[in-house]
Amino acid sequence: MEEIIVKTSIKIEMIDITGEVNRRIKKSGIREGICLIYCPHTTAGLTMNENADPNVVRDILNGLDRLIPEDQPYLHAEGNSPAHIKSSILGCSTTIIISGGTLSLGTWQSLFFCELDGPRTRSVWVKILEG
Repeated sequence: MEEIIVKTSIKIEMIDITGEVNRRIKKSGIREGICLIYCPHTTAGLTMNENADPNVVRDILNGLDRLIPEDQPYLHAEGNSPAHIKSSILGCSTTIIISGGTLSLGTWQSLFFCELDGPRTRSVWVKILEG
């Protein structure tokens, strides 16, 4: 298993980790297989989406804020219930095919780490399987 350390700088942001994952794949020497990516945090998540236009990321984060607003009467004492809910919607893991020694993504796709309760130092775990 490989670990990627992600340092976030604001409360809510999406960070493209595609390159970091591809570096781990290259280091492994595996050309064909699958890559499991896991986020072991309850107030962060992972998603794949477009990285060509930065407005897509802004729209995703704004959409999540509209769906799960901060100013609701949440019961969780820590005050970060919206981050927990957003994390559950996004999910904490994904599996991507490896082909030719790299992630098999669509033309505009990138893999994003989604910080929902930052800034923090986070981990993303990567497991690369040959096959």
